Amino acid sequence: MPAMTPDDLAGYLADLGIDSTTVTHPPLHTVEESQALRGAIEGAHTKNLFLKDKKGRLFLVVAPEDAVVELKHLHVRIGASGRLSFGKPDLLQEVLGVMPGSVTPFGLVNDHPPRVTVVLDAALMANETVNCHPLVNTATTTIRSADLLAFVRATGHEPLVIALDEAHPAG
Repeated sequence: MPAMTPDDLAGYLADLGIDSTTVTHPPLHTVEESQALRGAIEGAHTKNLFLKDKKGRLFLVVAPEDAVVELKHLHVRIGASGRLSFGKPDLLQEVLGVMPGSVTPFGLVNDHPPRVTVVLDAALMANETVNCHPLVNTATTTIRSADLLAFVRATGHEPLVIALDEAHPAG
């Protein structure tokens, strides 16, 4: 099945009863570019990491844009097998249907059957609204954090919600 388009995603969100607002903008590839061109988009903005462990398990870590995600110890906290590395662009395209620079929890709509373990940062989810790319990096979609959780579950994923900034375990 071909990956969803941003318009397909908007329809999917509407079908779920999720209100969203999307703003188009020039392509944004990094958090820094996003911050520079953001304008007045309210709510928390995300950093999204597509990761793979030593056994090939896939993870999508969704955190606030300014979060420091310690990959060196994250595998212990999320139940991964060994250290984590970034998933290759072709795997990202195959599983989430997006290109590097467009990684987003909305890509989970393309992950069927579900292969990705979703990790949502508790601090991010404490915000009223969250902003993510709608499958492309030329727009930003704003939804309520509770609706992001509902969306993730509707795609067949049960997210792990943890505080990524907590001290890592010894070892």
